Amino acid sequence: MMQINEFMIRDVVKIEEHVTVKELLEILVANKIGGVPVVDKQGNLQGMISDGDVIRFLQPQGRTIYDIYTLVLVSEQQDLKDKLQSSIHLPVVDMMKKQKLYSVKPNDKLEKALEILAEHGFKKIPVVNDAGRVVGVISRGDLIRYISNQLIKELD
Repeated sequence: MMQINEFMIRDVVKIEEHVTVKELLEILVANKIGGVPVVDKQGNLQGMISDGDVIRFLQPQGRTIYDIYTLVLVSEQQDLKDKLQSSIHLPVVDMMKKQKLYSVKPNDKLEKALEILAEHGFKKIPVVNDAGRVVGVISRGDLIRYISNQLIKELD
């Protein structure tokens, strides 16, 4: 069976924890990607950020009404522009996923990546070497292309 190093993306766009939300958004748009691994100065995996994490982080706070024995307090809704303005210069460490972080190694079998992607609904998984450095990524799209281009051809 195939190993991850046979079809992982090796030219990985990654960022460090100090990168701001603004810089992250620019990187995602410029590279047409939906997420990046977050690394320390040595390239060791510290977290992941997906476009979904960004959307959840930038979601404006809703309007809340508190009724304290007929005294009604209203917390007005914050709009996206206000939320973005107050968050734009924050470091990505404030929104990145740090817990339940999954990764695979280059010599892992394809099935391990499939299992993680299916079970947790991730779009990408970082590929790390034995030292913990990010050396690639594997995405759902990579797996679908591999299944379509290789495995289906073998079945025909």
